[in-house]
Amino acid sequence: MIDASFLSWPFFEERHRQFAHGLREWAASSVKPLVDHHDVDESCRRLVRSLGEGGWLKAVVPQAYGGLTSAFDVRTLCLARETLAFQDGLADFAFAMQGLGTGPITLFGSDAMKAQYLPPVARGEAIAAFALSEPEAGSDVAAMSTTAVPDGPDHVRIDGVKTWISNGGIADHYVVFARSGEAPGAKGLSAYVVDAETPGLSVENRIDVIAPHPLATLRFEGCRVPLAQRIGGPGEGFKVAMATLDVFRSTVGAAALGLARRALSEALRHASSRKLFGAPLGELQMTQAALADMATGVDSSALLVYRAAWTKDQGAARVTREAAMAKMNATESAQGVIDKAVQIFGGLGVTKGVKVEELYREIRALRIYEGATEVQKIVIARELLKMHEARQRTEEQQ
Repeated sequence: MIDASFLSWPFFEERHRQFAHGLREWAASSVKPLVDHHDVDESCRRLVRSLGEGGWLKAVVPQAYGGLTSAFDVRTLCLARETLAFQDGLADFAFAMQGLGTGPITLFGSDAMKAQYLPPVARGEAIAAFALSEPEAGSDVAAMSTTAVPDGPDHVRIDGVKTWISNGGIADHYVVFARSGEAPGAKGLSAYVVDAETPGLSVENRIDVIAPHPLATLRFEGCRVPLAQRIGGPGEGFKVAMATLDVFRSTVGAAALGLARRALSEALRHASSRKLFGAPLGELQMTQAALADMATGVDSSALLVYRAAWTKDQGAARVTREAAMAKMNATESAQGVIDKAVQIFGGLGVTKGVKVEELYREIRALRIYEGATEVQKIVIARELLKMHEARQRTEEQQ
């Protein structure tokens, strides 16, 4: 059972508590029948449809296009991911990708683009995807080699390869980032919405990972896309990508938090019922020490995640430092919490079909995607140095 006492923290309003309560009840009864980890494609389709029918995907689009709030409410997004991850990692994935795959459109798309792509996503009738990573350009976005060159007055031709693309092969549209050449490095990228049936776009291969979800390598060969499908201005692709990740990076921490909460819940249940040396496992001091560490890790992660979300919702232009801290701490902490849960379960903990074994596989990828832990450390340090230098300049001017 999920501990909901954190909802009384001052980060939240009554609408957040009502949302979390409603989604928790829905997820507890609805998610398990929808998920078959041996058929992740169909599971994700079912989950998206059901999340849409339940009204939960309204959280990922603006109110004007069938959504819940006038703009992104990051606290709501984090509560959704935490709640769904507590039930099943694939449910969290299905929700998250609807947001990430339309986030650039919400933030920078034209009114016509929003009207076309956002309402079907909110209703669960279309599946979205975000295509940024390449074989030689993961964390280093500026190394991107996929190109978008003019092809007549009103189109561009996209050529290149994208990999590690979530929802690859089942998405109805992809937000694709490509080098459009306005300037060297990160300033010469643009973003485009590419419909899945566009000629020249193909799924080169599917990628199997330890916690299965739809993942693929995409190839673009002479893929002709109207200029009207560009998101934002020419050369603004890096800005589009970073602004989107600025919103959704905190939510990765929230997903890790949901997995960690489930691990703690499972560990408490097992420690209370499992007998060892004639007494419950939970009466052993070493077990109690592990549980204390787990609970402290969960709460510290929650504080960082919801601080970042609250700060963004209060109107901060960027929460680069806060979101990086939340993502780094929550994912690393969750790995430790889940590892302790596996240890408390003993041999059962590494047995297929036992929840903590599933959690152990689910958490590992979260420490890598949307910026690996090592990248988050660089981001945090750079932000701290910028803040320090700005304070020094202010002091010198006084």
